[in-house]
Amino acid sequence: MTDQPDLQRAGSSSRDSSSIIDLREYKQSKDALPITFHRRELDAILRIYGQIVGEGEWRDYAIDHLKDKAVFSVFKRSGEMPLFRIEKNPKLAAKQGAFSVINVDGRVLKRGQDLQQVLKVFDKVLKLIK
Repeated sequence: MTDQPDLQRAGSSSRDSSSIIDLREYKQSKDALPITFHRRELDAILRIYGQIVGEGEWRDYAIDHLKDKAVFSVFKRSGEMPLFRIEKNPKLAAKQGAFSVINVDGRVLKRGQDLQQVLKVFDKVLKLIK
């Protein structure tokens, strides 16, 4: 019989500690998930990568998923700067296009909404002059 009042008190104290949380504030306080490439996007990029690796131009790649963008970098050698970066930046989707190809100098070679169209920049001859 003495255990029963303790259970009631424990139950009432848990009800007193509950509070209402604004869902908007909760979502803003959570860390944002990193931007990633979707499967179809990555398939298109890897298709181009495989072709150019077969030609002996590229040998390595890296994928970075950051807070504001996703980056696929391609390298001639793994210890060097990337020859090209294929970036997905959703913040630019309404303006210039979410996808872009950037060369080693930081110059944007092509930008747009459609990744397939942006990747056509690699159809052109982008060989290094020796």
